[in-house]
Amino acid sequence: METLRRIVESSKFQNFITAVIAINAIILGLETSQTVMNAAGSILYLLDQIAVAIFVIELLMKLAVYRLGFFRRSWNIFDFTIVAITLLPMGQGVSVLRALRILRAFRLISTVPSMRKVVEALMKAIPGMVSVLTLLLLVFYVSAVMATKLFGSGFPEWFGTIGASLYSLFQIMTLESWSMGIVRPVMEIYPLAWLFFVPFILVTTFAVLNLFIAIVVDAMATHVDVEETQTRTELGLDHHEILRELRELRAEVTRLADGKKDIETVREPGE
Repeated sequence: METLRRIVESSKFQNFITAVIAINAIILGLETSQTVMNAAGSILYLLDQIAVAIFVIELLMKLAVYRLGFFRRSWNIFDFTIVAITLLPMGQGVSVLRALRILRAFRLISTVPSMRKVVEALMKAIPGMVSVLTLLLLVFYVSAVMATKLFGSGFPEWFGTIGASLYSLFQIMTLESWSMGIVRPVMEIYPLAWLFFVPFILVTTFAVLNLFIAIVVDAMATHVDVEETQTRTELGLDHHEILRELRELRAEVTRLADGKKDIETVREPGE
């Protein structure tokens, strides 16, 4: 079992699994091409099945090594769920599940440490992002009600209802054809409409959305600081452990040296 643990935890094994995931993602992408499928469909299918077998064997190896401890790590649960979803039966009526096989590519997140750090930082940033999202939704709702009241009669297709206003304001927030597509036509009938749209863009696009970036960057910086602190702590513990062992070794050498001197002293009178 210890040999199996060394294999599972070795960098070569992890690199091999990462390469299989990447190759399998490319194969699933090639399956979307009818030309490629006509030329090498059977080969691609065989390679896909081999990749699935490798993923299953990997999970079984980890389960054998860690047993129930396997499910104590969130990334192991993530890998197990992804593989389980892609192994669901592909019968009639559930053929859409075939598209879910590409979810295996997400396993790169758990196997590549740098990607794993980014996701962990994003997860820690969720509470702050929820607060910003709530603020953004509040701004959107207030703006949608105002836009419906102000411009709904003149442009019912854009601002006739709150739902239409929300969608139009979302388009404006993304800066997708906001000026020539929506705002300027509205200003032809409502010349002062810019007094509404310009502050809305400034608040949503250049203020609130940038808060998302700030929260994510702060979360990533905090995550890196925590990891560095843990690393320094571990190095400090190792350093103290090495010093303690050196002191014990020096004491043992001194004791042995003193014992040798005592033996020589005892032998001298008899000689």
